[in-house]
Amino acid sequence: MILQLALPSPLRRLFDYLPPLGCNPALLRPGVRLRVPFGRREVVGVLIRTQQHSEVPADKLRAALELLDHEPLLPDSVWQLALRTAQYYQHSLGDTLAWALPSLLRQGEAAQMPDQWIWQAAPEARADDPSLNRAPKQQAALRVLKQHPHGIQHTNLARFDLQKATLDNLQSKGLVSLTCHRHQSKPRPSQWLHAAELPLNSEQQTALHALSAGLGRFQPYLLAGVTGSGKTEVYLQLIHQVLRAGQQVLVLIPEINLGPQTLSRFTERFNARIAMLHSNLTDRERLDVWLKARAGELDIVIGTRSALFTPLAKPGLIVVDEEHDASYKQQEGLRYHARDLAVLRGRLENVPVLLGSATPSLESLHNAQQGRYAQLKLNQRAGHAQPPKLLRLDIKSRPLDGGLSQPLLGAMRDTLGKGQQVLVFLNRRGFAPTLLCSHCGWQAECSRCDARLTLHQRQQRLRCHHCDSQRRIPEACPKCQSTELLPIGVGTERSEERLLELFPDYPVLRIDRDSTRGKHSMQALFAQIQRGEPCILLGTQMLAKGHHFPQVTLVAILEADGGLFSADFRAAERMAQQIIQVAGRAGRDSQPGRVLIQSQLADHPLLVQLCESGYFAFAEQALHERRQAGLPPFSQMALLRAEANQPALAEQFLQQACTLAEGLCPSASVELLGPVPAPMAKRGGKHRAQLLLLSEQRAPLHQLLAPWLAQLESLPEGRKVRWSLDVDPIDTY
Repeated sequence: MILQLALPSPLRRLFDYLPPLGCNPALLRPGVRLRVPFGRREVVGVLIRTQQHSEVPADKLRAALELLDHEPLLPDSVWQLALRTAQYYQHSLGDTLAWALPSLLRQGEAAQMPDQWIWQAAPEARADDPSLNRAPKQQAALRVLKQHPHGIQHTNLARFDLQKATLDNLQSKGLVSLTCHRHQSKPRPSQWLHAAELPLNSEQQTALHALSAGLGRFQPYLLAGVTGSGKTEVYLQLIHQVLRAGQQVLVLIPEINLGPQTLSRFTERFNARIAMLHSNLTDRERLDVWLKARAGELDIVIGTRSALFTPLAKPGLIVVDEEHDASYKQQEGLRYHARDLAVLRGRLENVPVLLGSATPSLESLHNAQQGRYAQLKLNQRAGHAQPPKLLRLDIKSRPLDGGLSQPLLGAMRDTLGKGQQVLVFLNRRGFAPTLLCSHCGWQAECSRCDARLTLHQRQQRLRCHHCDSQRRIPEACPKCQSTELLPIGVGTERSEERLLELFPDYPVLRIDRDSTRGKHSMQALFAQIQRGEPCILLGTQMLAKGHHFPQVTLVAILEADGGLFSADFRAAERMAQQIIQVAGRAGRDSQPGRVLIQSQLADHPLLVQLCESGYFAFAEQALHERRQAGLPPFSQMALLRAEANQPALAEQFLQQACTLAEGLCPSASVELLGPVPAPMAKRGGKHRAQLLLLSEQRAPLHQLLAPWLAQLESLPEGRKVRWSLDVDPIDTY
């Protein structure tokens, strides 16, 4: 018997091994893990299939070292999902399975819940015990344990600043004990609701009725509701029905920062076993959630895109919130799109998939128009809230103070004076995007990227937001030695500084990647906002989606022009989504909301249409333009990227790749555009180029990709560059 294994390697092939010595052949089923020798090291692979013959000479075949599982790790639906993912995205199967499995399982950890070892203080133990008179560390440790009568897990000792050696000494004196607790699953609740469900308006009722009728079978739904229309309440009431049917729910959210709010809403509503999966968990925590979900010990799993591969014992529903968000697309390694794979998983599990957004992606809207998705609309806000008014503010001839115009400052004073909150949106962190010498025109540029360095005033650093390189702010211009260095442009730090001066009586809460690095900093800021006291929220796209701020009645968008003239064909769509999402934070309660959009191009047709006719009118126009141009979703796209240390190598490799593709696809069914330098031709010290493949139909493109990649892997020039294929890219950078 020959075992064909997928190993965690970028190579698009399987590896042949002999069975482990003395292993029962009946246990060698697809999906089990084996530890195998690989070069000079040992790795954990996954068995794909067995066969009787191998192309590898018999004397070169090596035996696997150990069988790690008696049962396949993944249920058949998730197994098939991984296989199809590797095939569609033209990625190594071994690497795809590595993405689908928690880190500890890839390292060979047992796929079972571990026993818990608990340290507890003895009932009669006292910190003033005579044996501890000269042992202050033991006294302190005993006091900590006495404060936790149920004990402290051994794996959590560091969290309480406890040392094992100290506890061992206490144990030898009979003052503490270490006991083993076997894992026991929590029983399913008999009552699911903590809080009563909210009343639904007629549109929500219609949507919920349609969704309820589709439970128990595969059907993708696009729930397109304006911001504040109560999509979450529809989710919650539908999930309640799934839980009562004894099934589990997978909820995907685009970013970690939405996690605490989402988890809070679910735990307030449901008396259910709920867990979150995201990259901030430890490896052990991720594995525990994964195992509990697989065993049916969780009712609801909430997670970011990687949670898509979490196995469920009794799946009943998949929800993808903010389905338009670009964060669902993985940009390194396995470049999958979690929204698209969620629909595939729903088909494999035979469960409905609910995609929700106030600004659906053009791809999802097109699928709805084609009948692939059932579309449900919520056109009115829940309760008595009214949609905010979008007002364009022309700033061409207006002086700006920290990026803020006088009419905007007046509106802010008026809003704060009424005891309400203001949200200022500026999608640019740092103090200023450019440091300029006023004497000779020199600008601080990144030596590793075709980009300018951003000034971070508080850290006294210049930082590149692309490769993260940084250096000190120079005292003088390195070109002409002038000391007149000026920060040009506005970032969140600069706006915060000026807002604190202009509004000294109100808190200014800056929310961006720099201000929320602390573990609980985001939750602390949101808790202050939810108190409802007048304040100014200043932030980047982290504030743009999903958050409910009832007291925000004025939203200010400082720079709305970024996507109007971009080379990326998706830029206008992203800009429209961002404006509508940010605008949706205003007036979500009974008080009316306003949105002031500062623009140098206030009369641009896109902005006019968006403000006067709304997102869906813009989307119809954008789809028409995409159809005319032959761009996605009316065509299929793949992007071959290459980067190298020397400028010419990447383009030379791509030119050979283009020639090979033309030989494999002589007809015009696949159009080849390039090779050309990437929009950012140098990034992280690497010179970058790309080749775009475009086809009206999916089949011809994918028929080309597999044999083409096999040829590319054998090219000698391919070893001199780093290259990758991105199927269905969402940007060209």
